Amino acid sequence: MAQDTDHLGRPIVAVTGLGVLTSLGEGQAANWAALTAGTSGIRRISRFPIAGLRTTIAGTVDFVAVDDPSGPALSERLAERVIAEAIAEARIGADGDFPGPLFLALPPIELEWTQRSMLAAAAGANETIGYPDLLRAAAAGDRGAVYERFLFGSVGERLADRFGTKGSPIATSTACASGGTSIQLGVEAIRRGETDVALCVGTDASVNPESLIRFSLLSALSTRNDPPAAASRPFSKDRDGFIMSEGAGALVLESLAHARARGATILGLIEGCGEAADGFHRTRSSPDGKPIVACMRRALEDAGIGPDSVDYVNAHGTSTPENDKMEWVGLTTVFGDRAGRIPVSSNKSMIGHTLTAAGAIEAIFTLLTIRNGLLPPTINYETPDPAIPIDCVPNTARPGTVRHAISNSFGFGGQNVCLVLGAAPQD
Repeated sequence: MAQDTDHLGRPIVAVTGLGVLTSLGEGQAANWAALTAGTSGIRRISRFPIAGLRTTIAGTVDFVAVDDPSGPALSERLAERVIAEAIAEARIGADGDFPGPLFLALPPIELEWTQRSMLAAAAGANETIGYPDLLRAAAAGDRGAVYERFLFGSVGERLADRFGTKGSPIATSTACASGGTSIQLGVEAIRRGETDVALCVGTDASVNPESLIRFSLLSALSTRNDPPAAASRPFSKDRDGFIMSEGAGALVLESLAHARARGATILGLIEGCGEAADGFHRTRSSPDGKPIVACMRRALEDAGIGPDSVDYVNAHGTSTPENDKMEWVGLTTVFGDRAGRIPVSSNKSMIGHTLTAAGAIEAIFTLLTIRNGLLPPTINYETPDPAIPIDCVPNTARPGTVRHAISNSFGFGGQNVCLVLGAAPQD
């Protein structure tokens, strides 16, 4: 039997449960089938009026209904469903009694336009309304749920209550790296001996008019609205921006020793985590790629492997001109001449950018890639960029043996997380 500690004597961290939900569908089976078939989940927005918007498409999750139309409510519902799938696969604990802490990645919780309008009317239409006035209006009337949600960001607390996680839930928002951050926090807690088990979740349902307008003002979104499925084009010369999307992913992490002791099925390993902050700009990352180079190198060092051991990269691959070029610069620096020969996929070509949830969802897809020996494609790759001579597994899935893989997550404001994921040990 392989040992239960890594090259630094720390507990090896195993994955024993996965749950995923994206615009492609709900559950591992549905998502994996669509992903490897090259199916797109990007569609015309039907949830709200789109007249006047420059971008009218998104990867919305329209098959999950909530009574509350706000993003936080849908984010919570998506998280509930993926957590239930992950716990069921791990076969750990009991309903409402998960034996470890919750590490949750979720978008900033704020009042949305519909809530603001309602509360402004309650506060008095003739007054100058500020944010504190809106919160007082929520507290004074029969709107306690709104007050609780937006003042205290109650998603984490409600999920902890529902699933009986232990200790205070840790909710984090590190932009598009958040899902990776939640996994890193779980790994570190297990390595420090604080827990044998952790529940790591990323969820995001931010597709609303205000978010679309904000990202459009940053010139970050694709305006290739027709057909929607062809809009996300990572690493292609004609890429023009990312597609906002919704989704959630959950992972049950355990120390390998704990998982073996209870006879759990090991789905894969979290071998290394790396992070690096970049103070270059509020929204842009440094175009020279230095922070993401540091991020990937730290993850490899943490895993105790060199660049030559990496068989596959699940790229951040947003489909924005600057970000894709920056990631390629980082890959060439870390992998040298191998950069153009390592298979690289961008799941965002099919599911769009799930923002806060992306790191968790894409880590799950990377683990499924390792387990199934099939590399998901990067669809819409029709016009190669001569400045990025990458093997992006273009358009069609490809068989491939993967023992060690990297999953990259690079966020606005230069918040970067890289995970090294490995195959389950062959005992």
